[in-house]
Amino acid sequence: MKKKLLLCVLTLLMLSCKSTVNQSSDKKETALAGNSEEEDMTVYFKGAGNEPSWGLKIGKEKTVFTSTIGGLESLTFDSVEPIKAMDANVKMYKVKNTNVSATITIQQLDCQDSKSGAISPYSVKVEMKNKTLSGCGKYITDYRLHDIWVLEELNGFKVFASDFQKEMPRIEIHAAENRFMGFGGCNSINGSIFYEKDLLRFTNVVSTLMACAPGNKESEFVKALQSTTTYSIGDNRLTLSNPSGKLLVFKKVD
Repeated sequence: MKKKLLLCVLTLLMLSCKSTVNQSSDKKETALAGNSEEEDMTVYFKGAGNEPSWGLKIGKEKTVFTSTIGGLESLTFDSVEPIKAMDANVKMYKVKNTNVSATITIQQLDCQDSKSGAISPYSVKVEMKNKTLSGCGKYITDYRLHDIWVLEELNGFKVFASDFQKEMPRIEIHAAENRFMGFGGCNSINGSIFYEKDLLRFTNVVSTLMACAPGNKESEFVKALQSTTTYSIGDNRLTLSNPSGKLLVFKKVD
């Protein structure tokens, strides 16, 4: 009887330990996933270089530099607004902490990784402690844009199916590939998106060539899309604007 009782106690202890381990593992996985989502929301530019190896992450609050260089293995700075050049797409960030200051220059210029051969749309230069490091980088397009959006408002006015030939215009954005496709209200459309932090442009827009009925607002819609420079997302709505004001409002489609 005592042996059976002892066996039951040992079994219960083993099950309890297994449950604790599983809970601990689940918490760890959840924490890691949370860190990834947090980074997706805050880091908007990543750069890297070789010989020596280094990496750069620019976020809304912090700028982090890592490298294999002695004394410069891991540095964190408060993020700052860039100084913009007048005649080219060049941005310069002057950052500093209690130990070191650095100048980061980002230029829109195709850049080839010296090891992988991969092409990035930006060249990056980091200057600190009498060292100049060169590499490549790219802006991280807001992952929240990645969805299907159906038009609700055009140039400040609510739109209806009767304003278009077949159905309401829509765009499907593929954020990781910086491209989009959709329907303009009469023709199929597709093109590229250009993203830099809060800047968003729809470029290289092409469409099929179907004849549209009189009064169709497709051309007005496409013109507004191509005039976009900024965006905001909230309440399942994507709002596209430019300095003149709000241009388009879309509703997210699940």
